[in-house]
This record gives sequence, structure tokens and C-alpha cells, in this order.
Amino acid sequence: MSRLTGSAFSVSGLRSARSFLSALVLGAVTLMSGWAHAAYPERPISLVLSFPPAGASDILARAIGQKLGEVLGQTVVIENKPGAGGYIGMAYASKATPDGYTIYLSSTTNAAIAASAYSTHPAHLIKDFAVIAGVATVPHMLVVPASLPVNTVPQLISYIKASPGKYNFASQGAGTLSHLESEVFKNIAGLDLVHVPYKGSSQALPDLIAGTASMMFDSIPASLPHVKSGRLKVLAVASSKRVGLLPNVPTVDESGLKGFEANNYFGLAAPKNTPAPILAALSKAVQTALGSAELKQRMQEQGVDLKFMPPEEFATITEQEFRVWGKAVEAAKVKLD
Repeated sequence: MSRLTGSAFSVSGLRSARSFLSALVLGAVTLMSGWAHAAYPERPISLVLSFPPAGASDILARAIGQKLGEVLGQTVVIENKPGAGGYIGMAYASKATPDGYTIYLSSTTNAAIAASAYSTHPAHLIKDFAVIAGVATVPHMLVVPASLPVNTVPQLISYIKASPGKYNFASQGAGTLSHLESEVFKNIAGLDLVHVPYKGSSQALPDLIAGTASMMFDSIPASLPHVKSGRLKVLAVASSKRVGLLPNVPTVDESGLKGFEANNYFGLAAPKNTPAPILAALSKAVQTALGSAELKQRMQEQGVDLKFMPPEEFATITEQEFRVWGKAVEAAKVKLD
């Protein structure tokens, strides 16, 4: 009796084990099938930036977004979130679900400045994001109203020094690169200038053209059309070397303010904890998109130097920008609430 019971128990146990294994195999096959069909991305992707339409960031975002959408087979929707030195857009993107469907176009140099200039930090580019890739440098240039009777940096300095406190400079916003460039400029040159911040180039340029503001460091894509139309004059570029689009325009350093340099890096990032496979897929797609000869040519004609920088390389550049501009903010004594 006991043998029969034991035998029956063994057969029953064997059947149960087989049923369990079958269910396990079926579950694994189903899971694998699910992964095979769950290809990223399955819906549109939002690309957030911290500046309004029509400026350099917006022009860059829309150009890259369109090409990136073609590579990924999904629409890339641009979301402009300007204000607070870039923090509004950065904070918005940092709080998004880390699933690859919200990414952020970082004006990396601006973010480095804001991290030191502002007393409160709603988000942090290094701590709250994962790097996808570096995508471009967008040099700024020093522009003045066409009505201002100067054509070189030394002439501008002499003109402003003749009437201390009378003139001002416009910027894309408090705590932006546009702001800090002017602070460094006036400190090196020994100028007495008043800062008038705006929310991006599109709001600042009309006043600059009208002569309400006397000078501004602005992106080439935003200001160049007004230089070509004769409403603004460009005196120098802020980058460490001359810009191919403007070969006859000297750097600020070449114009006499030695050591002045601002290269203005841009990159793409995703909220922290975005899965590594999604980050890798985005990085690869960005590399493919930036390899477009047509896109490179189009951006170069607007003063944008497109260049794919792998995540590890761009993370190092970002850390360097935070160190360099942290020191610049401290030297210029810029503190913002």
C-alpha cells in the first residue's frame, strides 16, 4: 500500500514538474516575443530646450530633431521652456519619466554658468541627467547697433569709457552665457556697463537694433541675418578661434582682450535612470543624424559647428565647462536669486 502510494506520489510529482517547466518555457518565449516586438521608440519623442523660438538653441533643436526623427522613424516634438537662466526647461525635462520619450537639448555652457550664478538649483545637468551625446558648438559674436559709431572692439571700449554708466548691454537672460560673456568682457576692459536681461535673442535683438541697448554677445544663427541686412555690426567672435563662416571677423582675444574664450557647447541628455539600452539607441541615432552632409552644410551656413561627441567624451567636456565657468562667475561676482 505504501509502495503504491509512493509510486502514485512520484508520478503526480513528475507531472507537476513537467507542467511547471512547460509553463516556464512558454512564459520565457512569450517574454522574448514581447521584447522582440517592443521596439523603441513606439511613439513621438519630446525634445525640450530652455530657450524661446527663433534663437540658436531653437534652430539647432529643430534641425537635429527633424533628422533624428527620420532616423528613429518617429516624430520629434520641440518643446520650448524658456526662463530663469535655462532652469525652467532643465527642471521640466529632469522630472520627466526616464523612458526615452523626453530628452533635453542642453546649452551646456549656460548650464555650467547657472549652476554657479544662481543660489537655488531646481535641476543640475550633471546630477539629474544621463548624457546621450555632444552635438555642436555654437559660437557667439559681439554685435552692436549699426548706428553706433564703432567698427572694432578697441573703438567700442574707448566709446563706452568716454561716458561711464551711460551705456548698457543686452543678454539672452540673467545667468546665461550671453550675460557672463559681457561681464567678463567689461571686467577685462574696465568698463562701466548696465546689464539688461531678456528672455532669449528674439526679445533682445529688436531693442539692440533700435539702439536701446549698446552691445550684446549673441549666437551667430540669431544675429547673422541682422548683420547681413545692415541693422547690426559684428565686431568679434567669442570663440577661441575664428569661425569659418566669418573668416574676416577677429576673435575677442585677437582684438586685445587676451584670454577671452567662450566656445558654447550643446549636447543631448535624458533624465537620470533612463535605461542604458535606450541611451545607447539614442546615441547611435544621433551619430547617424549628425552624419548627414546636408544637415552639416545647412548648419554651417548659420554658424553652427555640428560634431558628434560620444557620451564619455562629452561628459568630460561638461565637467570642464562647469569648472571653467564656475571660476568665471566667481571672478565676475555674479550672484542671482
